[in-house]
Amino acid sequence: MPGGRLTQQERRQIALGLADGLAYAEIARGLDRPTSTVTREVLRNGGPAGYRADLAHRATERRAHRRGPTAPKGAQAPPPAHGRDAEAVREYEESFTTLLMQSGLPKMPARVLTCLYTTDAGSLTAAELVARLQVSPASISKSMAYLESQGLVRRERDDRRRERYLVDDDVWYQSMIAAARSNAQLAESARQGVGILGPGTPAATRLENIARFVDFVGESITRAAEQAREILYTKPGTPPDQD
Repeated sequence: MPGGRLTQQERRQIALGLADGLAYAEIARGLDRPTSTVTREVLRNGGPAGYRADLAHRATERRAHRRGPTAPKGAQAPPPAHGRDAEAVREYEESFTTLLMQSGLPKMPARVLTCLYTTDAGSLTAAELVARLQVSPASISKSMAYLESQGLVRRERDDRRRERYLVDDDVWYQSMIAAARSNAQLAESARQGVGILGPGTPAATRLENIARFVDFVGESITRAAEQAREILYTKPGTPPDQD
């Protein structure tokens, strides 16, 4: 499997594949590249409808030119801990960010969340995030405001009175419970429509079936989240309970 950055010819093949309506996985197989590489490339450069090979290639060259040498002294991101391969870490972070974007997060909040998730401490200050991501303090501030509004991060002050942003182990549990609540609200709204449209009518039947389906899914999510919550606190090498 070839490594390194995509070539201009590969980007043209991606553009042709998108024009033909091919899935990312199919395009990736034709290039002998990971699907995540193609997905990330397209999402970073206009999406499926706006992707242009030449523009994407020039944008990548500009980003590469801006890296490292232009960063102010003392603001560079620290090297990866535990002897990790810096390039492998960067590739993984980009891939994880792409998945978060596909789930609905805007690009900058997705980058910030990835940074927090892949930090051993699970917390960073705004200044540390600025250094790691090489972006402006304003970008970090706006991203944090968004992530906090979604319940994905929280802040606290450390012993030096600096604000630190944290991702809790419990955040995924809370996210699942919030999704279940949203499902319950949708089911209730659908049932209100049944009364308005008239029980037994085709439209009312459709809404009633939606309500029943969403109720079942929401209850299943809540039950599974409660049963699996302890997994979020399992230490490496500790087998989870088999209840």
